[in-house]
Amino acid sequence: MSDPKPTVFIHTNPKQQVGALVSEYSFKRNSKTPEAFDVKIVSTEDFPWLKAKEGQSYLRDGLMREWLYDDLQSFTPLRFTPPELMGYRGRAVMVDPDVFAVGDVMELLSRDMGGKALMARKRGGDKEYASSVMLMDCAELTHWQVEQQFNEMFERKRDYMEWISLKLEPKDSIGDLEPEWNDFDHLTPETKLLHNTKRWTQPWKTGLPVDFTPSSKTRRFAPLGWFRRAREAVLGRYGGLGTYKRHPDPNQEQFFFGLLAEAIAAGHIDKAMVEAEMAKNHVRHDAFEVMARASAAPAVAA
Repeated sequence: MSDPKPTVFIHTNPKQQVGALVSEYSFKRNSKTPEAFDVKIVSTEDFPWLKAKEGQSYLRDGLMREWLYDDLQSFTPLRFTPPELMGYRGRAVMVDPDVFAVGDVMELLSRDMGGKALMARKRGGDKEYASSVMLMDCAELTHWQVEQQFNEMFERKRDYMEWISLKLEPKDSIGDLEPEWNDFDHLTPETKLLHNTKRWTQPWKTGLPVDFTPSSKTRRFAPLGWFRRAREAVLGRYGGLGTYKRHPDPNQEQFFFGLLAEAIAAGHIDKAMVEAEMAKNHVRHDAFEVMARASAAPAVAA
């Protein structure tokens, strides 16, 4: 049996659907050989076991936290689904819905992995990996059984932070990706995949009410946890968090909205869908005005 076509997976939830569609468009647009790979969006709505745990407590960074199915980043356990979705065969790349191709992803899908099962960018002073972009040899990851491993977090058998940082994988099974393949809010001529990873400044969210739970540092500084719980008790889950801020790099705002305008013009994204997402506060209300001002996204190199 032959391996399936190399595939880029974009995992998302309804709140980040427009970002995921722009991401999907960017991968094909910026490849010299777009027919050589597939791009698939996987959404939380397709995995009912995520919603089944709504409101239950799971282990995160040594503490029990409430699982919120509708949080901005509830899709993160889906990072580990590609090997199973590929039948544990072939090559796959998994990215967050706020990752956009600047270069040609086939360079990544076809690279020599040096016998490693997966590759990712190191972060946190080389202490952990960023699983937001991963290159995977699916045949080497048969131990990834995502629904079972997701449930283990609620049984105190698996810590979310250790899982998502790839600390539970054998160290010699992970290769290092260069930073440009997961460039954190950093756009230069060397960037291959731009990641708008700072949720407070995602370009399509500017001015909207914040609708995510800030990262917890409670194990390191307990008073922050007490403050968070007090704020939520008085103001509600997202009360007092303010609004999304403008991205500090105008070029990254231009890049995103240039891609969005192109994707709408090409029929890849429906204008009415964007309008509906604006009404839900998933996309900034001046999106069409920003698109009108945006320069065209750079073309892929010949």
